[in-house]
Amino acid sequence: MRCVFLDRDGVINYSKIIDGKPYAPTKFKEFKLIKGVKQGLEIIKKKNFKICVFTNQPDVKLISNMKEEVIRMHEFLLKTLPIDHIDVCFHNKEDNCLCRKPKIGMLIRSAKKIQVNLSQSLVVGDRWSDIQAGQNAGCKCYFIDYKYNEQQPKQPFTKINNLIDFAISI
Repeated sequence: MRCVFLDRDGVINYSKIIDGKPYAPTKFKEFKLIKGVKQGLEIIKKKNFKICVFTNQPDVKLISNMKEEVIRMHEFLLKTLPIDHIDVCFHNKEDNCLCRKPKIGMLIRSAKKIQVNLSQSLVVGDRWSDIQAGQNAGCKCYFIDYKYNEQQPKQPFTKINNLIDFAISI
């Protein structure tokens, strides 16, 4: 079985951009879906892919009550969109975990849980670490380039404009 693995912030919902860098929403009331996401996911489902969101959320260690807000965001996503699974890494770089992107722990864990083949799966992300994780796991990668003021991903990947364009093209 194939899966489309999606980063969350910048792919599913809007990120806050500060000095050219993206930041995750910290409160549910700030969590807004990007236009066309629901239609894009419905197209992906019709093409017989499972859909999994995988996201780094290290700010929960810094912001009180943020973990509860993230859980609320994910409950909303699972209730309103055709998503099969959501996996989260709450670690920061210093934790040196196996799940934080660009490492592949979340992809491996999710693939086992929803029974998909990583080599037949696709990754969509808007940051270098999303693409690097997908490449490291043997997935074909698609990059939404918002021209963030940060490291860019290394090839190979396909540039896309948004999730609905990706869904139509696969």
